[in-house]
Amino acid sequence: MGLMVRAGLGLEPWSVLNQGIARHTGLTIGTVTIVSGALILLLWIPLRQRPGLGTVSNVVILGLVMDATLALVPPLGPLAVRIPLLVAAIVLNGAATGLYISARFGPGPRDGLMTGLHRRTGRPVRLVRTCIEVTVLAVGFALGGSLGVGTVVYALAIGPLAQFFLRRFAIEGLPERPSTVVARSPRPSPERAILPE
Repeated sequence: MGLMVRAGLGLEPWSVLNQGIARHTGLTIGTVTIVSGALILLLWIPLRQRPGLGTVSNVVILGLVMDATLALVPPLGPLAVRIPLLVAAIVLNGAATGLYISARFGPGPRDGLMTGLHRRTGRPVRLVRTCIEVTVLAVGFALGGSLGVGTVVYALAIGPLAQFFLRRFAIEGLPERPSTVVARSPRPSPERAILPE
């Protein structure tokens, strides 16, 4: 997310929302990311999602790393550098989603919202994620967050990328952790719930 900010070609939808909130509150975008992550967990209650170590780590670490990235990586000038940086940032975000969800220590707040809605509705991960991203983007824009071509590319690409990397990083035979299973779910296997065949 920090690399997308430095690419300067548009933020991913959640950062558009967080930037819009930051502009109204005076907090850093990283701090808003932490607070919004904690608030998103409230949406897990009706979805019967349970947080795990990965969930809690995501809430805290994501915002801290974003602020650190912005402090360490200077703004970049040439478009020839910013475009590849944008593409790399989007692909890395998709890969990170697949990696930490596959580890089954609990998805982050935003990804748990995606997997919870996927389980409840039976809709494909890519569709659920894309709908979430577009909704968040609209709210963020209304609050004054920055849009750009990178925003559109991210909103359309992250759902398919998340589904692709979830399938690539699935660990066969890994025992389930209680934090990744929806209470009273008719499908006991998170691989089948998240990774439909």
